[in-house]
This record gives sequence, structure tokens and C-alpha cells, in this order.
Amino acid sequence: MFDSISSSNAPEAIGPYSQAIKLGDFVYLSGQLPIDPATNQLVKGGIMEQTYRVFQNIEAVLAEMDLELRHILKTTVFLTDLNDFESMNQIYATVMSAPYPARSTVGVAALPKGAKIEIECVVIDTLAYERAMEHHHHHHDHDHDCCHDGECDHDHEHHHDHKGECEGSCCG
Repeated sequence: MFDSISSSNAPEAIGPYSQAIKLGDFVYLSGQLPIDPATNQLVKGGIMEQTYRVFQNIEAVLAEMDLELRHILKTTVFLTDLNDFESMNQIYATVMSAPYPARSTVGVAALPKGAKIEIECVVIDTLAYERAMEHHHHHHDHDHDCCHDGECDHDHEHHHDHKGECEGSCCG
């Protein structure tokens, strides 16, 4: 029914859960901690270093499906100290780009392994759609030059007698 996704480039699950689950085009990423998968230890440094490591781990799990941060629809950020919000936001703003995903930020008492931050994500896999649109545009750009669903892309004279059909040579 759904697929479990895992990456050796992100920390292993530390309990009975998957790094991510994919159901149709939706992907649900478990909370990622600032753990270096090479050492299985918390990264050294403060909230900024930890936030950056969390995003590296998220990217590693997404890469298993050829997805990127731009596919994230919603994040939930867990912070052990809401005074770290601004510093976390500085890193968040450098790795994410507009349109930004929806987000909730929650203050929590503690996180596993003494982490200051954990981020979970809801992602959508739009790759099939993107490939179809690329093929569609590629097809129209090279085969028809001007018509797209009965509309013409260039300014030149010809008539549309039927939807999608042109007089003249532009629409094949």
C-alpha cells in the first residue's frame, strides 16, 4: 500500500519507524535530528549548525526519491528553546526558497540525544507531472511551433476553424 524510504546518508531510525513513507505522490518524512550519519552523533555547535545538519539529513532522504527541498509542502519544527527561533530562521531562510512551505514551530521540553531541533516534513512528488509538462512543452515547441490547445503562441495570421486546428503550416 505504501513504501518505506530510507537513506544511508541520513541517520538511521532510532526506533520502530521509517525515515519516510510514500503513499501515491505524498511523502511523509519522520522528524530529522541534527545527527551526522557518519558518526551517529549529534553535530557540534549551536542551533545554526544543528539546523543546517537537519536540512542535510532531510535532503538525503529526499534524494532517495530524486526529490529536493522545493517539494516540501509543510514542515513542523520542534525547538527545545524558542529563544533559538531567530537563529533557526536564519538557516531556514538560506536553505528554503519561495514559495516557502507552510510551517509550524513548536517549543518542546526535550528531544532525543539532547538535540536542540527536529524537523518533520510533508512532501509531494511532482516529478511525473514535471516530466509530463516538460515533454508537453518540448513537443509543442518543436512539432507545432505556435499552437497550444487551440491558441497560437506567435503573432501571425491564420484562422482556427476547429479547436486545436490551424489553417496554414504552423500546426502541422
